[in-house]
Amino acid sequence: MPDLKLTWLGHSTFLMDSPGGKRILVDPWTLGNPACPDGFKQLDRLDLMLITHGHFDHISDAVQIARATGCLVVCIHETSLWLAGKGVENLQGMNKGGNIPVLAGSSNGPAGITVRMVDARHSCGIQDGDQIVYGGEAAGFVVTFEDGTKVYHSGDTALFGDMALIGERYAPDLALLPIGDLYTMDPADAARAVEMLGVKQVIPMHHSTFDALPGKPEDFVRRVGSRARVVVLEPGQHHVFKKEAALR
Repeated sequence: MPDLKLTWLGHSTFLMDSPGGKRILVDPWTLGNPACPDGFKQLDRLDLMLITHGHFDHISDAVQIARATGCLVVCIHETSLWLAGKGVENLQGMNKGGNIPVLAGSSNGPAGITVRMVDARHSCGIQDGDQIVYGGEAAGFVVTFEDGTKVYHSGDTALFGDMALIGERYAPDLALLPIGDLYTMDPADAARAVEMLGVKQVIPMHHSTFDALPGKPEDFVRRVGSRARVVVLEPGQHHVFKKEAALR
């Protein structure tokens, strides 16, 4: 079975190619994302979209991409209702603590993909024209892939104590954590999150998109030290996660 490949499209947007050949987009902000490379602005094939919360830099292109690809969209319940009102049909609303099989495997082939929604500490208003619509609450996801690899995408969040519980309960292999400061954790708090989660690999996100985000990857790398491998990507670059190598 191939390895999991994660491509960072800038900010908090990731394209994941699963070991079983499925394509997953997390936080669909490509067209208006100044960091997203031109080659990824339009996506012609997608199986699953995960949305952590309703702020523009995480949801702006959800409707267009969902309609174009027909992918399943998973998000918190209230955000799913808003998306349904915009004409998105293939929806699965859920809430924190829930765990669902989203892309089934076959009886004689690889297992499927499951998604668990976990807590995040952030706001979640959806800007709809000149109004702010209630979008539920911000969340994170622990995605379990066909080979058993678990990826924790925290969404936008502050540092909070239950990150230790996420690490203990779900044991993610790889974490995707914001470091930009102002709206999320800064590098110091994100480094503490790495320790609490107990992950061995981490990719920093939600940084460098705007001047208002002062947190820098080099500061994060320095603060994490030898506790984990920090994979710093440029937008459009990918990381191949080799599960067996990570366990050694």
